[in-house]
Amino acid sequence: MEDLLSLVLKRGGDLGASYVEARFQADYESEVLLKNGSPEVSADSVEKGMAVRLLVEGSLGFAYVNRLDRASVRRAVDEAYSIARAAARRSQKVRMSEEKLAAASDVKKPRVRYEDVAVDDKVEYLREADSAALAEAEKHGVKLVSRIISVGRWDTEKHVVNSDGGDVRFKLSRAVCNYMITAFHPQRGSLQRFENLGEAAGWEAVERWNLPQRIESETCDISRALTKGMAPPNEPCNVVLGSEIVGLVCHESCGHPGEADRMLGREAAQAGETYVKPELLGTRIGSEHVTVVDDPRLPRSFGYYLYDDECVPAAERVLIKRGVLAELLHNRETAAELGTRSNGASRSSLYSREPIVRMANTYLKPGDHSLEELFELAGSGVYVKSYQEWNIDDRRWNQRYVGVVAYVIRDGELAEMVRDPVIDLTTKGLWSSVDAVGKDMGFYAGYCGKGDPMQGIPVWFGGPSVLLRNVRLGARHGA
Repeated sequence: MEDLLSLVLKRGGDLGASYVEARFQADYESEVLLKNGSPEVSADSVEKGMAVRLLVEGSLGFAYVNRLDRASVRRAVDEAYSIARAAARRSQKVRMSEEKLAAASDVKKPRVRYEDVAVDDKVEYLREADSAALAEAEKHGVKLVSRIISVGRWDTEKHVVNSDGGDVRFKLSRAVCNYMITAFHPQRGSLQRFENLGEAAGWEAVERWNLPQRIESETCDISRALTKGMAPPNEPCNVVLGSEIVGLVCHESCGHPGEADRMLGREAAQAGETYVKPELLGTRIGSEHVTVVDDPRLPRSFGYYLYDDECVPAAERVLIKRGVLAELLHNRETAAELGTRSNGASRSSLYSREPIVRMANTYLKPGDHSLEELFELAGSGVYVKSYQEWNIDDRRWNQRYVGVVAYVIRDGELAEMVRDPVIDLTTKGLWSSVDAVGKDMGFYAGYCGKGDPMQGIPVWFGGPSVLLRNVRLGARHGA
């Protein structure tokens, strides 16, 4: 493969490109899926090829090829050159920031390879989880009308070189699980719970997740919420938000609006705009308890990497520091345009996708309160542990989260369950309401969508639980 990567650098230089980048990438995905107790999918896929980027006369050209021979790769370089030349006549001038690029290797091996576990054993494991969920629902007089459970893997191998001296090899295995269960009661309607699990590990992560126990517990929670849940209070109250919701808020209202290419208007047509403008950096958007970061280097994380796809070393990016907008996510192009340095946020999902500014693992820094102490500080109010649906506007300012597992807080203790509480706040309103932060850190897997063509990329989001003061809750249903 090294000879083909070298061919790209030489051919691009001979054509006169001021920057040349070559990336070999292979992605191996597998999935076993159980639907309502029956196996429906056992599939494997491989996507493998080479991507080329050239900077010519201030314009970037991108091309890719899945035939890894010298003639095909040479044609890809020529195509990228032609695209860049054509675009140079009418596009603004692109520059790459000056960086100290890495020449390094990062290869992680799983303890138990996914492919070493028999398909029949995987199916039996999912059936055990499905049976546990059915039995638990029956105890509560609830019917699980739909159960979809899957396990799989997403392994990635990359080798990136560029004409500025970058040379990075990357190999990683990821374990994945997705489930969605829908509970129904003839008098109380339906309630749905879904979860994505993902980790940079092998089958050992799936075993650690203990799906039979995990899905049984979730079934118990949504069955009780469905049959016993009461309406949320009408008056403003204190709200403790669970780690899962806090992580999603970090991803959607801090991570996405902090992408520099979105701020520069390059994502407006595909994924929306942002409330963040250059002049707002350094201004307050939340309480002093709020520090939100994005860090690709977290061990075993779903969004793990040590070097981005431009060979820039990864680092912690502080998006909000003690309530103040602090930093954007940059690749070398946006960094040059805004007069700063890249912080290693350039990622591509497949060989056929151009690297763009992306999140990795976005989370709220923990405080020093236990969850029980947050309940005590709240005194009375509502604890919203997890969510079932959410939405946010294009500028990432107005957002809405519907809880699925929630409880009344009375005298600092959890009491009755609450049905479908709705948190509907602006980004500034939510973060400004944070009065205390827990230490019960949790991380949750997701597939972040961005770009055109769409790139779904693995990420973690997370953080601890937080206490919000004086928030008015809505209700999706009258319970």
